[in-house]
Amino acid sequence: MDRLNGRNVALLVLCLCAGYALVFAEGEKEIPVTKFGQNIAPTMTFLYCYSCGYRKAFEDYVGLLGEKYPQIQVHGDNYNPPGLNYYLSKMIFALKIIIIVSVVSAVSPFTFLGLNTPSWWSHLQANKIYACMMIFFLGNMLEAQLVSSGAFEITLNDVPVWSKLQTGRFPSPEVLFQIIDNHLQFTEKVQENPDFVK
Repeated sequence: MDRLNGRNVALLVLCLCAGYALVFAEGEKEIPVTKFGQNIAPTMTFLYCYSCGYRKAFEDYVGLLGEKYPQIQVHGDNYNPPGLNYYLSKMIFALKIIIIVSVVSAVSPFTFLGLNTPSWWSHLQANKIYACMMIFFLGNMLEAQLVSSGAFEITLNDVPVWSKLQTGRFPSPEVLFQIIDNHLQFTEKVQENPDFVK
């Protein structure tokens, strides 16, 4: 009877870990402040594929824009892929955590289901460190594959100005400067930095 209670506690811990992974892994959503009636600087937003390694490209563009247009506020964030891939990656994350906790705590999910424990699960129990590392790396590989979108989307004041998903390439700095100049039409809000070397 005590063994059954211990298993119930282990199952409860597994469920709590999975619930935490699904609920809190997404992060908190912020409500944007309205811009109506405010005299604020233009905002450029970059949404990029973090798993594709585009953070460095984002940082390069931030440096270039900071030199030429110091008044523009630049923000960047990960581009979450649309559709089912995002939710599948979250489910794989939760499953990965559940399996790792099961292996470490020596709890067999097959006994809860009334099935015989397979030999591969016994092998995982015998080699816990190796098994946890392999589960972790395989899970991360699957998650990264599902969320790799190849996106590098640029918006200026919430208006899309460039999409790598549509064009298939990054904008050259000159093209991006031309887009900004055309979009803002040299308003009084944004002036070029006179010290910028072309």
